[in-house]
Amino acid sequence: MSSQNISEDDKDVIENNPDVEKNLAQTSYPELKQVSSNALSRITSRLSTRDIVDPGPPPDGGLKAWIQVAMAWIVCFCTWGYINSFGVFQTYYTETLGESQSTISWVGSIQLWVVFFVSAFSGRALDAGFFVPSLLIGSIVQIIGIFMTSLCKNFWQLLLAQGLCTGLGSGIFFCPTMGLVTTYFRKNRGLAVAIVSAGNSAGGAIYPVLVRQLLPKIGYAWTVRVLGFVNLGLLSLALACMRPRLPPRKSGPIVEWRAFCEVPYVCVLLGMSLVFGGLFFSYYYIASFGRTVLNMSYEDSLTLLIIFNGAAIPVRLVTGFIADRFMGPLNAMVPLLFINGVFAFSWIAVKSEAGMYVFATFYGFSAGAFQCLFPTTVTSLNNDLSKNGVRMGMAFSLFSFAGLSGPPIGGALLSTNGGGRGGYLVAQICLGVLTVVGACLMYAARVYKVGWSWRIKC
Repeated sequence: MSSQNISEDDKDVIENNPDVEKNLAQTSYPELKQVSSNALSRITSRLSTRDIVDPGPPPDGGLKAWIQVAMAWIVCFCTWGYINSFGVFQTYYTETLGESQSTISWVGSIQLWVVFFVSAFSGRALDAGFFVPSLLIGSIVQIIGIFMTSLCKNFWQLLLAQGLCTGLGSGIFFCPTMGLVTTYFRKNRGLAVAIVSAGNSAGGAIYPVLVRQLLPKIGYAWTVRVLGFVNLGLLSLALACMRPRLPPRKSGPIVEWRAFCEVPYVCVLLGMSLVFGGLFFSYYYIASFGRTVLNMSYEDSLTLLIIFNGAAIPVRLVTGFIADRFMGPLNAMVPLLFINGVFAFSWIAVKSEAGMYVFATFYGFSAGAFQCLFPTTVTSLNNDLSKNGVRMGMAFSLFSFAGLSGPPIGGALLSTNGGGRGGYLVAQICLGVLTVVGACLMYAARVYKVGWSWRIKC
């Protein structure tokens, strides 16, 4: 009913009779109410997956599936590529801010911890049908954190911007992205995840190259802003193309406590936590070792980080293919971790720049090989694809404490045994021990799951 069609007498009746006014309000503008309801419904449907009908088994290929892999590669590039290049900033901050290496490493460690810990909650967002909002919100928060980092002048500002804000944004969207990829594949899941994880190494190689080339020319602030613009463009592309395949779970907890009663799952989580605790010490301090112990130039020390990350790109793809076709992710993970432990101990013997380049190459090979398998290994222990987001989020959250403690503890060890090479010796021994013990726990998970025979694919 239009207000123009109401007479003065009718208005008096309406004003003096509240019930008439209430009934009129309930019957006014029905078309407008219907339009508003339909618009809200369309927006909600686009932001969630509530209208998706269960499509059945994973397609294991096809254009849409491989587009998701390509976009997830971009997400991994922008997330872990940026995180794994923190060694560039570790060396720069130590020299310019006058803080100890252990203190500076807290920036990267907080970033790691937040990414992993938030994943327990963001992983549930995928299962609940809110992948697109998580990618959108996380991207915005991460980009804000990077641009705020460019304005930082002291340690505490870096801790909040680069550590907390950037880590929070990355954590919101990274775990749902990895979980989404696994829902498109079963037989080729290892290969798909390996391709995605290659973005980790590619970003870890390209970001240091950008910093090395731009820092002397345009300064720290604009160098970081360039990295922010790179992430802004790439994440916008991923947001436009990535779409979930499965309908949401109607209900479910953020943490599936029953999973902690499964011995293989617990052994895998504990084993990988130990390994990651040592591994990120390598990412943060490999350039610093070249700079402080071998007296390499700042540019040459960054080359070590580039080689370390870049060497892992081809081996990630090969490892994923072999794990899918012949061995299974857990079977491939165990020997790779033992090999990685051997290379970790070999760091002790490095005495020259040439030896350091060789070490960075081979250690990068082994580190990249097993890293591409751990998401597939975690999901392979679970037969219910709808729980992939929760299971992976739980794993990442446990890894968060390894990422939080590993680099600062490693940095503190550098001041022991006389400091210098002596301090690095203690840290290198701890790195090797953590890796080998983690490998033993992974082997225990494999034995508990399928027995002693290596002929069984798992």
